[in-house]
Amino acid sequence: MSRNAVARTGARALVDTLRLNGVDTIFCVPGESYLAVLDALHDVPEIKLVVCRQEGGAAYMADAYAKATGKPGICFVTRGPGITNASVGIHVAQQDSSPVIVFMGQVGRDMFEREAFQEVDVRKVFGSMTKWAAQIDDADRVPEFVSRAFYTATSGRPGPVVLALPEDMLVEQTDAPDARPATPVETGIGAEALARLRDLLAEAKHPLLLIGGGGWDAQARADIQAFAEAWEVPLTVSFRCQDYVDNDHSHYVGDVGIGPNPKLAERVKTTDLLVVLGARLGEMTTGGYTLLNVPVPAQRLVHIHAGAEELGRVYQPELAINANSAAVAAALAGLAPAGDLQARQDWVRGARADYEAWQQPVVSPGSVQMSEIVRWLVGRLPPDSMICNGAGNYATWFHRFYRYRGWRTQLAPTNGSMGYGVPAGVAAKLQHPERVVIAAAGDGCFLMNGQELATAAQYNAAVVFLVIDNGMYGTIRMHQERDYPARISGTALQNPDFAQLAVAYGAHAETVERTEEFAPAFERAVAAGRPALIWIKLDPEAITPRASLSQIRATAQQAKG
Repeated sequence: MSRNAVARTGARALVDTLRLNGVDTIFCVPGESYLAVLDALHDVPEIKLVVCRQEGGAAYMADAYAKATGKPGICFVTRGPGITNASVGIHVAQQDSSPVIVFMGQVGRDMFEREAFQEVDVRKVFGSMTKWAAQIDDADRVPEFVSRAFYTATSGRPGPVVLALPEDMLVEQTDAPDARPATPVETGIGAEALARLRDLLAEAKHPLLLIGGGGWDAQARADIQAFAEAWEVPLTVSFRCQDYVDNDHSHYVGDVGIGPNPKLAERVKTTDLLVVLGARLGEMTTGGYTLLNVPVPAQRLVHIHAGAEELGRVYQPELAINANSAAVAAALAGLAPAGDLQARQDWVRGARADYEAWQQPVVSPGSVQMSEIVRWLVGRLPPDSMICNGAGNYATWFHRFYRYRGWRTQLAPTNGSMGYGVPAGVAAKLQHPERVVIAAAGDGCFLMNGQELATAAQYNAAVVFLVIDNGMYGTIRMHQERDYPARISGTALQNPDFAQLAVAYGAHAETVERTEEFAPAFERAVAAGRPALIWIKLDPEAITPRASLSQIRATAQQAKG
């Protein structure tokens, strides 16, 4: 549509603006508060409407879409219960720096401030959880507000935006012209800052580069790998950003997150130059703020981040640079190497050897060995296969033993949100039907959004769902045994027959009770050509790769005397 004024409803102006901004997929749960938008979408078949079964699942899918594509994930929900259900995905987008735009149906403007049916003040409820939360009260301003939403979600540190849509505004006529498509605003690195960074890198004997956060793409990944190789700098990543580097790359040395390789954690503490590019220095990245001293680290610290508010927030860097990760990666790739490359080469080789040793399978209690299963998957899966997971101890097996080789092959929430894996897997498979997509979940994690198996079936998204069942909320039980050994309360689960549940949804189902059963079950699942679920019955004692549940309890009891 041209930018000439054409009479149309607010809803149609909204859909037109989405189309002009390249939106090809919307995740939603329908509601009467935005029926006018659904009607407008009826005439725009180039935008795929994915109807989900719960708003939390829809918001997770929008976040996963944003991670997988780099484009804003779009979600529509209704007011009240709809938007509050979606808040879990909005929080993920905030902490994961994902560009997500959530549109919320709203009560009519003549009912505001009366606590009308399902009324929610979007500014008060989501003001602290988003980059921008607002309401469009005038149909003439729809193009303006939606354009701003795209700019806000994608520029600087990416993040979520929530816009409320009063239902009477959506049917109001407007002749407001279209806005031009939004383009993200990026900040580059200045010559002076780049020169200072180069000097610090040249002086360092044992530098370490930690990357993460938003604003990356496949080219930035290639650039940073080229820089690390040329300058002999080991590459590590923040929590659940393992696919930012090809894990087979000679300079990749592991992830700094929950339960990192102790030898890598020690290297973070002892490096003479820590360059953090894109990642926030939050609790997970810093081992609960223990790997670096607060506020002045013992290490020389360079912190580069697209959001100026993150620089100096907890740690005072020697050099702070407010810049986009992709722009800095490109600049670093163009720098001629300097410094003692031989000393740094030995440093890189040692760190890589530590990573290789950390990935060797371990023996755990029971007849299912998850480390062997994950290592088998590494050899079986193509490099572009996607692993999606939520939160729980089951995820540690993938974080430690899987190798993410392709760009954007790990979709997982850095805020540790349970229930993410199933909807993320559906979104990933719909976006990349040609790839193998695995959605891993614990028994507790799966049942937080297992209803989206119905969405997978409806759209024939042939995800392979792995349900790793130990009959408990495992992470909480682990902490319970550490803090209150042998006092089990509130963590035991009575689960359904997950295989029968999958069949009821129309999925292929397999049950695995021994390690050797997994490979043939997986092959049958992939060959099924439809959603498939593999129910893996894990011994409750196999709570972590490092220690059994009984060992954790015994250690805690001994410590308590």
